[in-house]
Amino acid sequence: MTTIVVGWSPDEFGEAALRRAVEEARLREGRVVVVNATRGDALVDERYADENQLDRLTAGLADSGLEVDVRRSMGADVGDQVLAVAGEVGADLVVIGLRRRSPVGKLLMGSVAQRILLGADCAVLAVKPPA
Repeated sequence: MTTIVVGWSPDEFGEAALRRAVEEARLREGRVVVVNATRGDALVDERYADENQLDRLTAGLADSGLEVDVRRSMGADVGDQVLAVAGEVGADLVVIGLRRRSPVGKLLMGSVAQRILLGADCAVLAVKPPA
């Protein structure tokens, strides 16, 4: 069975990645593993889902008819957390949402997307939300 890992956050970028991951899973007759991760270095991380957001996520995915596994994690690097799950489940594809960042932002903060693109042992599909 094809396994698709999606790096998800409760925002337009995560939703775009999730939509595409579900489409790919349907096309490939596969399953979806959703990863919501944080570094845990801030009191509030808007990209780390709260219980209400997770409930909406799981309810929406229950209607997809796909086999779905939702995972949350905390660690030093969000990209590494997504890659660790991808390795653990033998992912065939990783889907991520892309954010637009300034050159200075890229230099100062690094890039989760870049880490995943360069570190994945499988194909990576990077998507943007509709304009």
